[in-house]
Amino acid sequence: MKLLSVAVPCYNSQDYMEKCINSILVGGEDVEILIVDDGSTDKTAEIADKYERDYPKIVRAIHKENGGHGDAVNTGYRNATGKYFKVCDSDDWFDASAFKKVLKTLRELEEKNQEIDLLLANYVYDKVGRKKKKVMKYKGALPEKKIIGWNEDDIKFNKFQYVLMHSVIYRTQMLRDCGLKLPKHTFYVDNIYVFQPMVKVKKLMYLNVDLYHYFIGREGQSVNEQTMIKRIDQQLFINKVLIDFFSKNKELPKQKYKFMFQYLDMMMCVSSVMCIISGDKEKLKKKQQLWDYLKIKDKDLYHQLRRTIFGIWMNLPGKVGRFFSKTGYQVMQKVFGFN
Repeated sequence: MKLLSVAVPCYNSQDYMEKCINSILVGGEDVEILIVDDGSTDKTAEIADKYERDYPKIVRAIHKENGGHGDAVNTGYRNATGKYFKVCDSDDWFDASAFKKVLKTLRELEEKNQEIDLLLANYVYDKVGRKKKKVMKYKGALPEKKIIGWNEDDIKFNKFQYVLMHSVIYRTQMLRDCGLKLPKHTFYVDNIYVFQPMVKVKKLMYLNVDLYHYFIGREGQSVNEQTMIKRIDQQLFINKVLIDFFSKNKELPKQKYKFMFQYLDMMMCVSSVMCIISGDKEKLKKKQQLWDYLKIKDKDLYHQLRRTIFGIWMNLPGKVGRFFSKTGYQVMQKVFGFN
């Protein structure tokens, strides 16, 4: 068994996938790299096959019909042979030094016959044109390099310690056991990937290393602001999936409930602010429909979320209210460096 499987979903990624794959090859034969070619029409498949020929003990090229990012992730973890599993998008990359520390930590767990369900590490908003890159750390939220459960009092995530797919390394079997199946041909499924398996996570550890470089600035990228506005229906769909799931899975340890509540709070904020900054009347109606959906689905959860800072901020009335919502978002955008 490999120590870690890393899936690299690729769709027409010929221009940047090699930087990504080379950064994972640093891990050597402890690592399995699954290059998932999601029906590409450029030279992605050719490049994947070459890596498999050159590194037969490390790289596997998997070719499939186009199903979108989520389906590529599904294919990755279904085919993984590693004890642990991570996703690295083909335009992102790992820091070499941090990656070696992650593997050393996972190795030590194996040697001690210990296992965890989740390893969290930092990620870097590597935004084009920004000299000082913002690092998303979890220092203060979790003790460092210590196996803990959700009943620990020293789990203290704040609203701005946002966990993305880029932060997480799951135990592969746990991921399978939770029955995760990301929808096909849908953007923003990484939010489901973080949210739903968290219900099954019992043991976790935080390693304070800047592992994942999250590249922001490629034209047409799904997290580009204008692209998100254009695809707002998909963002809202994912948001509703999270609402449905959480409303059925609220019997959780206190700290886990708080984490998932704050995650949903942030998602409601993201969906709402995209509708607001669009300035489009139809999208503003969709924002209201999202909050109405939540109210119908789970009235108690609706009232809880409406009373948070984000819930109040995203529902300020009238043009003046929307101006303050938009301005606040722009300030956060500058501070955190997201797109």
